[in-house]
Amino acid sequence: MSTPYYVSPEQIMQDKADFVRTGIERAKEVIVLEYKDGIVMVAENPLTTLFKISEIYDRIALAATGRIAEYEALRYLGIREAEIKGYTFNRADVTAKWLTNNIFSQRIAAIFWQTDTKPLEVELLLCELRADPDSSHRIYQLSFDGTFWEEQKYAIIGGRSDEISEILEGAYEDGLELKDAVKLAVNGFETIEAKADEDQRYHISADTLEVAVLDENRNRRKFRRLLPDELEEILAS
Repeated sequence: MSTPYYVSPEQIMQDKADFVRTGIERAKEVIVLEYKDGIVMVAENPLTTLFKISEIYDRIALAATGRIAEYEALRYLGIREAEIKGYTFNRADVTAKWLTNNIFSQRIAAIFWQTDTKPLEVELLLCELRADPDSSHRIYQLSFDGTFWEEQKYAIIGGRSDEISEILEGAYEDGLELKDAVKLAVNGFETIEAKADEDQRYHISADTLEVAVLDENRNRRKFRRLLPDELEEILAS
């Protein structure tokens, strides 16, 4: 009788983590920053058929990178669960912390820790606008294994997030105007691309950019996408 093939659980988890990291390294980055009137989310996205940044609820938005089909499924899950809880109980009960801890983290972790399933090749940022001036905005980052943590002021996901974070660390300031926050994110994208290919001048245009905000000055629904004309004006300023 042949001996059954055996792989330790630790080795399986390590292989799954290495597999996802390889995929995430190829993913384009998304940058989230707090600015004077709320939170702005900036992504390189030349495709018009999909969004990397989406509204989830009144003052909550999701930014994602990685495999499109997988984070689209998570986006739909988040919207559905938020609407059910807000309708069943109270709209104030729907928070980014609840979605992160009870919905997204549990779903991602459940898939990752099953030894016979492919892990989700995604990274997420869940952003929530503060409810009043005395509280703070919330930015939660979720990894491919379901772990999550809270970021302050700004956050980056994608393959070269650590390098872009170093760029923002020395340039970010509190109370940025919207145009300055967008240009700071764009500068991070262009700088990192220039380092990767010193022989080619890398330029980002409004056509290759996806930008949305959670704006404190709007009514109940705080989410708004910036139109191409607005982006062109910002980039030209």
